[in-house]
Amino acid sequence: MKLFHGLRFDNLRGDAFGGVTAAIVALPLALAFGVSSGAGAITGLYGAILIGLFAALFGGTPSQISGPTGPMTVVMATVFTAVAAADSSENSIALAFTIVMLGGLFQILFGVLRLGKYITLIPYTVVSGFMSGIGAIIISIEIGPLLGYPGAGSAIASLQQVPNNLVNLDPISTGLGLLTLAIVLFYPRRLNRILPAPLTALIVSTLVSVLLFPDSDILRIGEIPTGLPQLHLPRLELSQLKLAISYGLTLATLGAIDSLLTSLVADNITRTQHDSDRELIGQGIGNLVSGLFGGLPGAGATMRTVVNVQAGGKTPISGVIHALVLLVVLLQAGPLTATIPHAVLAGILLKVGIDIIDWGFLKRAHKISLRAAGIMYGVMLLTVFVDLITAVAVGVFVANLFTIQRQTEVLSKDVKAIKSPEDDDSLSHEARELLRKADGRILLFSLSGPMSFGAAKTISRRLAIVGSYDALILDVTGVPLLGVTASLAIENMVRESVARHRRVYIVGAKDEVESRLKRLDVFDRLPAENRLDNRLEALQLAFDAVMSDCPQPPAEVAQ
Repeated sequence: MKLFHGLRFDNLRGDAFGGVTAAIVALPLALAFGVSSGAGAITGLYGAILIGLFAALFGGTPSQISGPTGPMTVVMATVFTAVAAADSSENSIALAFTIVMLGGLFQILFGVLRLGKYITLIPYTVVSGFMSGIGAIIISIEIGPLLGYPGAGSAIASLQQVPNNLVNLDPISTGLGLLTLAIVLFYPRRLNRILPAPLTALIVSTLVSVLLFPDSDILRIGEIPTGLPQLHLPRLELSQLKLAISYGLTLATLGAIDSLLTSLVADNITRTQHDSDRELIGQGIGNLVSGLFGGLPGAGATMRTVVNVQAGGKTPISGVIHALVLLVVLLQAGPLTATIPHAVLAGILLKVGIDIIDWGFLKRAHKISLRAAGIMYGVMLLTVFVDLITAVAVGVFVANLFTIQRQTEVLSKDVKAIKSPEDDDSLSHEARELLRKADGRILLFSLSGPMSFGAAKTISRRLAIVGSYDALILDVTGVPLLGVTASLAIENMVRESVARHRRVYIVGAKDEVESRLKRLDVFDRLPAENRLDNRLEALQLAFDAVMSDCPQPPAEVAQ
């Protein structure tokens, strides 16, 4: 296994253009996310540099650009609020960054346990509702800064302050925020490759604020520190362990989903295949180092990744260059950021929130399926008004329940109880004749397709008719997979039939199905000659047996 996935040196020019372009896009977003999180603009820049560097080096998606994202920033803002409530001392900041490190460790663990393929199996309805909820939270939180007020810690608190903020808005801040929003919304696409819209909006609106309103008291970032970040060693008390693990898992899970979805986007536009487990390890290393140096958590960033690929970036070198460009900015451009108004950053983040909302699915969900629409809207509301983990957990649970119900309905059609020739059109002529002559004394129980626990309910229902036949033929020829619950249902049926002195024949049990039935001792209940490979042969044996005058004793006696 190569240390650096996808690393090669035949695309240096494209990677350089891609990395520089991605850094230009990332700069205003990193500052905005830092301010929005409540930790300060510099933490966003630290996160963009460290996660961007280490995720590029050790991740599994060569063209991906990583850094602070909207969803991760929303969670981090919640983390800062929660740890401040739990510990009002200055140790709360250390605890918050310890949680970031813990989230990184969990992501590394996810990758080591090879859970990447399972994370991407979350239903689209849940992902759509979740992302739309994140977009709504970002929009809600940024309304206050847009109007000239400090940001609130949650969507609910921000919405509660909106009426007062609207009545007493700061006209200069509001004007600057709306100017920024207008630039990023209506910026010509053809200019985006030359100078990205977020950076243009940041420069133009900041210059307007400095040249036209130099003496105004609007909220500004203030000068951020220059130089390398300081080390933040982990600090965690036993009483804070539950809080830290809970939010660490939240960051890890959300970051994994966010990153792997971006990896899928990168695959689609580059025609490549990412390594999901390696990507989780790379993201985990990035978040671990970011927390260690006081940076925001992050994930694969879709917009920055697309910009990188469009500019020519194809290998991890583009991600490294993106991080190095931001490092130069960090070391040299601290004074330049001091005059950036919060309202300008709010305008940029409002566009981010608008883009995160899944407008396409929101408009069509009810046309596709009312259940899907219900799950999507439910997850979105839970995300905004409860919390992110509850939203995902409830959404996945409900979606899986609906999936199981649909699978049960489909699988029930593959569970056939055949007592007469008219019960199944697919029977051969010889099979029809034998069933007709048996006159209902033989039950042919035919299973086909994967038999999961959804099919067990249908199988169990057939136990009610155990007493109405003399021989049971269980045909599993068309079953490639037999789940535990379905296996137990079959075992119960065989045991019940044998206990009633019915003849039982099993047809077509091979490979995994045979192994599963052996482990449940199903075959031990039957004479060896009652295991067959051919349905017609089993029908003939059953017919001969039920037509004879000598009933077959229970298997325990026969053996």
